[in-house]
Amino acid sequence: MINWLRIAIFAALLALVSLMLMPIQVACLWLELKPRRRLPRYWHRLACYTLGIKVRVHGEVERRRPLLICANHASWKDILVLSSVADVVFVAKSEVKSWPVFGILARLQASIFVEREQKRSTGKQVNEMGGRMAAGEIVVLFPEGTTSDGNRLLKIKTSLFGAAASAVPYSPTGLVHVQPVAISYTGIHGMPMGRYNRPIAAWPGDIGLVPHLLGILREGAIEVDVDFGEAVDYDRHTNRKEVSRKIEQRIRSMLSDRLRGRA
Repeated sequence: MINWLRIAIFAALLALVSLMLMPIQVACLWLELKPRRRLPRYWHRLACYTLGIKVRVHGEVERRRPLLICANHASWKDILVLSSVADVVFVAKSEVKSWPVFGILARLQASIFVEREQKRSTGKQVNEMGGRMAAGEIVVLFPEGTTSDGNRLLKIKTSLFGAAASAVPYSPTGLVHVQPVAISYTGIHGMPMGRYNRPIAAWPGDIGLVPHLLGILREGAIEVDVDFGEAVDYDRHTNRKEVSRKIEQRIRSMLSDRLRGRA
């Protein structure tokens, strides 16, 4: 009973803050005002607090621009976590637009929606990513293309790394910086999470969103570590597959070390 009361109170608080911030964010997006990037960070920090997600950051966001962040993807919570520590914009599949609640939040954060099944539109979408990075926005890409069980990094896809190439002509230095980031769910109720409990935090396969969300709310005490790695420079001579291999190796290494307690 107490647990559900806590959930109801925090949900009401988050809903109230959301109703206050949404009109402001809509106006900022429409008028292209600077707070449109900062407001989502404050909202996501509150959301993490509401869900009982404790975020620990190791390293820092690359200061140079243009910047593309590539991170492993275990759950929808990855978006809350990354957005709580940096002013970022995400690359999302087009069907997210129609999701209840999450679709609205994605649009309010000015996410870049991609049509994965329509190859004709790939060039346009990649150019949009490049243009957004060239304008100073930090674009986040989940190159695995799907969520994992949180225990490992899946093979990453190289196609959307073309976004880095499309931003190169707009960069004053002729460089785009690609930064690897590892998101590791490591603790629950103050204890190491381990492989057995990690599916509580991860969202792999066909697990329903609502049951998974309720499970997170019931737990209310999850710890996640975010490791920012060394960026890889991308210029007009760079081989896309070579960069993707470097990024994959660095994410895999950071994730493995963090999950094994060796970081």
